Amino acid sequence: MSLWNIVSHMPQEELSSLSPEFPRSLRCLLADWLENQPWEFINGSDAFCTSVASRLFSAMLEKLRGAAGPEGQQCQVLQQVNGLENTYRRDPLRLVAVLRAVLEGEKAAVLKRDHHLPLSFHRRQEELKFSVGLQRLQHRVREIREIQALRDGPAGEGTGRDGAGAAPQELPTLILEAVKELEAVKQQVLKRIQIWKRQQQLAGNGAVFEENLAPLQKRCEDLVEVYFQLQQQAMAASAELGPELLPRLLERFSEVLSSLVKSSFLVEKQPPQVLKTQTKFQASVRFLLGPRLMKAAPKPPMVRADMVTEKQARELSLSTYSNTPSESTGEIMHNVVALETNPTSGTCCANFKNVLLKKIKRCERKGSESVTEEKCAVLFSTSVALTPSNASVHLQVLSLPIVVIVHGNQDNNAKATVLWDNAFSEIERVPFVVAERVPWEKMCDTLNLKFMAEVQTTKGLLKEHYFFLAQKIFNDHSASLEDFQSRNVSWAQFNKEILPGRGFTFWQWFDGVLDLTKRCLKSYWSDRLIIGFISKQYVCKLLSTEPDGTFLLRFSDSEIGGVTIAYVIRGKDGSSQVENIQPFSAKDLSIRSLGDRIRDLGQLRNLYPNTPKDQAFGSHYNKEQTGKDGRGYVSTAIKMTVESERDQQPPGSMGAPPPAPMFPVPVPQPESLQPLPGSLCSPPTTFCPQPVPPGYPESNINVMVPDSLTPFPRTPPILPPPLSMDPSLPLCQDPAFGNPGPFMTNQYLPGEASQLLPGGPSSELQDEEMPELPPELPPFPGVVDVPLQSPPRWMSPGMDPPSSSDLEQLLHNVTLFPPFAPPPQHSEYPDSNPSCWGLGEARWDDGARPGHA
Repeated sequence: MSLWNIVSHMPQEELSSLSPEFPRSLRCLLADWLENQPWEFINGSDAFCTSVASRLFSAMLEKLRGAAGPEGQQCQVLQQVNGLENTYRRDPLRLVAVLRAVLEGEKAAVLKRDHHLPLSFHRRQEELKFSVGLQRLQHRVREIREIQALRDGPAGEGTGRDGAGAAPQELPTLILEAVKELEAVKQQVLKRIQIWKRQQQLAGNGAVFEENLAPLQKRCEDLVEVYFQLQQQAMAASAELGPELLPRLLERFSEVLSSLVKSSFLVEKQPPQVLKTQTKFQASVRFLLGPRLMKAAPKPPMVRADMVTEKQARELSLSTYSNTPSESTGEIMHNVVALETNPTSGTCCANFKNVLLKKIKRCERKGSESVTEEKCAVLFSTSVALTPSNASVHLQVLSLPIVVIVHGNQDNNAKATVLWDNAFSEIERVPFVVAERVPWEKMCDTLNLKFMAEVQTTKGLLKEHYFFLAQKIFNDHSASLEDFQSRNVSWAQFNKEILPGRGFTFWQWFDGVLDLTKRCLKSYWSDRLIIGFISKQYVCKLLSTEPDGTFLLRFSDSEIGGVTIAYVIRGKDGSSQVENIQPFSAKDLSIRSLGDRIRDLGQLRNLYPNTPKDQAFGSHYNKEQTGKDGRGYVSTAIKMTVESERDQQPPGSMGAPPPAPMFPVPVPQPESLQPLPGSLCSPPTTFCPQPVPPGYPESNINVMVPDSLTPFPRTPPILPPPLSMDPSLPLCQDPAFGNPGPFMTNQYLPGEASQLLPGGPSSELQDEEMPELPPELPPFPGVVDVPLQSPPRWMSPGMDPPSSSDLEQLLHNVTLFPPFAPPPQHSEYPDSNPSCWGLGEARWDDGARPGHA
């Protein structure tokens, strides 16, 4: 954004006094053009400044006349333009001072309101400063050339300086001024290279980065061109410079070239900053002055990549990169690549495409420093011969800090080390020193930058989010937002100290939120449907006064990488209660999306504060498939239900369990069990049950078959009455279900799925005893009657096998699974592990799988 875009929207009374000598209407017509001219850097009265001011004055008049247009205010504008021409034609430097004052006033007004100027404005000013400095140098070269021509001509001397020539005796003074200006412009180039490196490092945290090196390469080449011209002029004026001044000047020339050459050897593409051993990676280095200075040779120079420790990197920086480390801290393969010039692109690069770090040799760590806090770097080095002197120069450059890991579980903590170093290191530092404590305000900027980059969204964190994050990282719920802004946060608070009452650090929790949002919630976050960073206590405060069914989404406080739905319900007495559904992980949301889960839940009505849920989330609903698919199969749909405490019947309302039978009941062994309908008490279909965190209602995923496709009326079937067992055991005797009470189809642990067969019990059925099934209905589809292959183990060897009527009576009086019998291992679920359930093996007969088409 330009300065004018900001100023033009400010109240006129704030700007009326900024340009009394320059009409505001003309400033409006000049707009951005005025900011793209070097008014601030024309600060002298010599011939160079006068000539630049004259050119700018003529360009401005032409710009204004073109902007006046054929109609409207043309007459008034032309009158103002003529007035400017009459006033400043003889003194264009005075106009430069006026326009410099205009821009200074506008900058002050913007700083007063916003406390900062646009980054693009700073970048443009830096470019203008270099451009003027280079033009001044080129002007000096022309002046020196003219004097040398006068000295070598027949007259032997000039008549003056600045426009009319200069006396030969002024030549040493001009050369000294030119060398001083050369050093100043060189410093600008080196500073710009350092800024590019710093921006490259910040890009590792997600900052916008203009990585194109072509403009910077052109700066280096233009400056080197002026350098050679000045050096030749100094050598030609050796007699005038004398035996004392000439060596000092040549030494200064040499230092300029050396620093430019060494600083222009850059890592264009950085290696991964979290690098796992036995993993290939890529990198590239670029020599900006290579196309201009490298001597053509039969064999190009070779660039070598070596891993160095922090200590070795520090030694290299102190020795100005003149030495090569005696040993590598890691074994690297494919680490030597040619430095080649591409005539088409005009670049000189070495591209490492298949580098492999085989192993790392750890150094001695400091104090409580962990492996993932240890930083190293890749050192790229080569020697090149420069033209025209054919001098050999050793080039070295370090990569950004790297944390080497050997296992994926170290990745999270390694990323924290890299994030902290990238965010808070200084441009000029001893490798790889970084502050241990930083202002919380800077940490907020870093977290916001990382969040937006990882999620790939333009919607960043808000001040309310920062307030919640501050409370979390400082463990302080009494301070105000302003109090946190003046605090410093330490590295230990960021990723070493475990959060109170948790098993993880602040960064581990925040990184889990990043991963979940990036993978599953990007569109919801970008649509501002997720508040996210808000505490459970504050949610209760927000929702407790809202209508029944008002809900919001927040990131779980107690779990890494979870999002939960908080909603308000009201009891029969009118009191409100805020429920928090068990958090959904990325795995949960890959099974059924967040939008579809919200659609499933009738308890949810309005997204806080008052947006109907279909209006808010309608665009995020997935189309449900109905009917039969192309292969003739009946479609199923996954639905989520939530059972809150209000929905559950109070203890004791179910009545006493049925009395125990008066005769001993033989218990069938697992191998003698025959398959019965899977809806009776089927095992979870995906993975082992996990305990529900306290305070969360259970969320259940059920696979439903459309009513229109059921082969017979949805009449509840006959279910055998539960066998009276130990009163402490639930009536459903499958140990996978931990909730006591009668079995209901929606009593599943979070994340599980049940396959409800057509005609199976309805999820609304909550009676203790199921009604009898009319005898004329057909049997459950997919269930095959298979005769017992051998007598059950509980029968004595001398006993006769039971008759079919005996078996029928037996199955009427026992549950499918007695408390000590394992659930069946269905072949459709190869991931099911009996040991996961704490039970022995059980197996369905291959010819009788419930619900298996």
